Amino acid sequence: MTDTILKIQGLKVAYGGIKAVKGIDLEISRGELVTLIGANGAGKTTTLKAITGTLPSCKIEGTITYKGQPLKDVHSFQLVERKLAMVPEGRGVFTRMTIQENLMMGAYTRNDKAGIADDVDKWFTVFPRLKERAGQLAGTLSGGEQQMLAMARALMSHPELLLLDEPSMGLSPIMVEKIFEVIRKVSSEGITILLVEQNAKLALEAAHRGYVMDSGALIMSGNAADMLHDPRVKAAYLGE
Repeated sequence: MTDTILKIQGLKVAYGGIKAVKGIDLEISRGELVTLIGANGAGKTTTLKAITGTLPSCKIEGTITYKGQPLKDVHSFQLVERKLAMVPEGRGVFTRMTIQENLMMGAYTRNDKAGIADDVDKWFTVFPRLKERAGQLAGTLSGGEQQMLAMARALMSHPELLLLDEPSMGLSPIMVEKIFEVIRKVSSEGITILLVEQNAKLALEAAHRGYVMDSGALIMSGNAADMLHDPRVKAAYLGE
């Protein structure tokens, strides 16, 4: 049994004549928090959607292996049963369901009622705002509250690998701080995380390792702490 939980080899994604991802290799070991940083349009979200099988019609080449098994022809809804969950860009909460109902939807693959109840209590403790509004429709929440809910809902499935797509996008500084506090907490509990994030500084501070993506290609990778001090990363992504 390898400790590699996710392995991407030679991934290429093309929409017609547009090459969004150009033959990337990426690997994540169990328990790691790995971040994928880069500018808008670099191909980061396309990479996550290729992993989860949620891309629109396009040409995909290469292999994606999760827990030693290829993900080719695996439907996206089956991934939750395999303990892979994603918090998409834009949150994707069920707007016409309550907070409580959203959390229960996150646990739909489970049947341990006591464990589910314990997890609801756990995430209500982590996110007190959600507890205060448990009966409120998710569509009436602020962007930050919806992000909290999307993360808690994904974690209700007890994922072994959690994909996070731009969790800080559009949030206030105080809310961004809270979201990253939770990301670090989840990582400390041993859940493997692949974090796609535009805020390179916060992402690299939280991560063990990092990859830099530019125009569909991976141009750099390494220890996250080292990358924080790399002059190229500083100049391009940290505004220094």
